[in-house]
Amino acid sequence: MPKRVADEIAALPEPRGPLRRPCADLSRRVRLLAPLLDHLPASSSSSSSTPLADALGAARDLLRKTRDGSKIDQAMRGDAFLDEFAGVNRQIHLALDALPYNTFHMPQEVQEQVALVHSQFQRASTRTDPPDTQLSMDLAWALTDNPSDPALLTRISHKLQLHTMADMKNESIALHNMVISTAGEPDGCVDQMSSLLKKLKDCVVTEDHANDALTTRSASIKHRSPIIPDEFRCPISLELMQDPVIVSSGQTYERSCIQKWLDSGHKTCPKTQQPLSHTSLTPNFVLKSLISQWCEANGIELPKNKQNSRDKKAAKSSDYDHAGLVSLMNRLRSGNQDEQRAAAGEIRLLAKRNVNNRICIAEAGAIPLLVNLLSSSDPRTQEHAVTALLNLSIHENNKASIVDSHAIPKIVEVLKTGSMETRENAAATLFSLSVVDENKVTIGAAGAIPPLINLLCDGSPRGKKDAATAIFNLCIYQGNKVRAVKAGIVIHLMNFLVDPTGGMIDEALSLLSILAGNPEGKIVIAQSEPIPPLVEVIKTGSPRNRENAAAILWLLCSADTEQTLAAKAAGVEDALKELSETGTDRAKRKASSILELMRQANEA
Repeated sequence: MPKRVADEIAALPEPRGPLRRPCADLSRRVRLLAPLLDHLPASSSSSSSTPLADALGAARDLLRKTRDGSKIDQAMRGDAFLDEFAGVNRQIHLALDALPYNTFHMPQEVQEQVALVHSQFQRASTRTDPPDTQLSMDLAWALTDNPSDPALLTRISHKLQLHTMADMKNESIALHNMVISTAGEPDGCVDQMSSLLKKLKDCVVTEDHANDALTTRSASIKHRSPIIPDEFRCPISLELMQDPVIVSSGQTYERSCIQKWLDSGHKTCPKTQQPLSHTSLTPNFVLKSLISQWCEANGIELPKNKQNSRDKKAAKSSDYDHAGLVSLMNRLRSGNQDEQRAAAGEIRLLAKRNVNNRICIAEAGAIPLLVNLLSSSDPRTQEHAVTALLNLSIHENNKASIVDSHAIPKIVEVLKTGSMETRENAAATLFSLSVVDENKVTIGAAGAIPPLINLLCDGSPRGKKDAATAIFNLCIYQGNKVRAVKAGIVIHLMNFLVDPTGGMIDEALSLLSILAGNPEGKIVIAQSEPIPPLVEVIKTGSPRNRENAAAILWLLCSADTEQTLAAKAAGVEDALKELSETGTDRAKRKASSILELMRQANEA
């Protein structure tokens, strides 16, 4: 239900009239909740009576009322309408307060976007925008019996976006419907509204056609320009922000503007006047992304940042200039746990964004500092540090730096003792590092296999997948196959085959196929009653799983005639014949080889 209502709001046309800004802001905020609505629990997403569904319904109804209502009425009763918008924003804010969205299984970027939009609804729930004083004065003069100034009427028509006779006709219909719906004259002012509408009609009709065309065209261009949401404006310059950054007070500013403020010797937040605990500027990536989406949706190209030549060079390299990177490194070195946590979190996000950031962060000396934070007593700092190393390791040159900083033993320790998300990211980091062959040996020798198996067994669905991928890559090295077999991995993999509801059958077969190539692995697999589940996969599995199951069965049968006879007794022969004709190339070879072993076993 909430998703459907949000889709209805997104489908509404661009708002017009004196309330177009609050309409546009409300509609935009609701659209930004779309990722949250996709992750709502089934009970909330299907119900039509939850607080969030009710609040979104109220937003839709208000937007529709504003779209279809009289623009003159909206201008004359602006305060009342603005109070309605504040009330709807408050209703959505309270509904989000009651929704534990931070417990939903959503990507971190989505969590941050929802939290930002939540705070925007909170701010919008209190009216801060003053009414349009100029419009109020113009309306007051136009409603008198004094002769109307054509320039004044033109100004009103532009503010109300009543430019053409078609607009006037729609406004007349809206006034008529308003009288009918209220069974009389609301506030006793319909006569005044009708009188003003007549003056505006006369103004449109009597204006010189050439001037009118020119004025209408320019007004149309002017009013097609989208209204910049207040959240996207720098509080100092009031311009659309291109490079939003956060200061220690939590306020966001355009980087160049706040930097000038700080360079002038100020030590307080311009907006709140709070003393700044430090002068580091943190990129507000969530807001920057929202601004980019808004610009793209409205056909606006952000102007180039005005930077000196050194800053331009830095901008091409990373999202932080040199001073910003130095500040980040200093915060990582500080003994302040809050500073370290925040700095590690920033690096985590920076390193995720692009390759230039990964290069610059590594060159600034972050890797050894992050490795040290793997031993932090603060779980969140630990999580940020290992995830930052994961993101940095995507760049090939950084892999060696991470290993040279003695990170692997500490990553293994995090894999053993960290939170679930920290363990997941530690497993993913080990997989990334194991792409380099010599690192497979180092990681296995550091004791990574047993905690990876533990994650494979008791992790979240994502954690199990990360663990299986890391183990598979590590087991390309023969010594790690032995370690995995001795650590008891086979029994767990066979359990995944017997109970496929866990969703790990693909990974289990891939791992068994590589372990069966090791003599010790083959013996342990043969002792675990593998024939029934392997035969079942060959009969009913996906093409890739049938291929792996046939490969495992062939390795077992080629080493032990008893396994061949057991497979034949389990009724696999027909499935193998079909697989030898329709399977993948590898599956065809393995199926044909098993059938030949069965033939030889019968003749013996």
